[in-house]
Amino acid sequence: MSPQESAANISPTYPINYPMRRIRVGLGLTLLGFLIFLVGARPDMFGLNRSPVLGFVQVSVVEVGLAIMCVGGYLSMTALWKDQPRSIAAEIGQRMVATGYLVAVFAGMADIFGLGSHFLPGVPYFGIWQQTGLMFGQFVIAVGFLMMLPYKRK
Repeated sequence: MSPQESAANISPTYPINYPMRRIRVGLGLTLLGFLIFLVGARPDMFGLNRSPVLGFVQVSVVEVGLAIMCVGGYLSMTALWKDQPRSIAAEIGQRMVATGYLVAVFAGMADIFGLGSHFLPGVPYFGIWQQTGLMFGQFVIAVGFLMMLPYKRK
């Protein structure tokens, strides 16, 4: 057996050529969004902490980071489907990502929107109910992304 034939037998062959640029851009956006999310959630990791409480600006930065992560994840997940039509589960997952983001935004900004327990002329406070709502929204986003994964029936 010649070296070329053995190399051809060893190298993996992939039946689908994924749009790698779109996947890389999506993953890059997801990473950028995660870094922005971390700046909002834990600014002391970057030497930016100016307040002992999580205020409006920090919650806004968290929400912007979460939005960028969702857009990056959406780009990556839809690129995995290539030219195939997406399944109903993937379409539902896409809507769950959007719904989870809305839940996270409204839970995080509840005091600003007048839905929380600390109303505005007072200082908005990111309390336990808002934390729970934000985590629930992130859970819904994660389930939506899992539903967007392509699968093959055997």
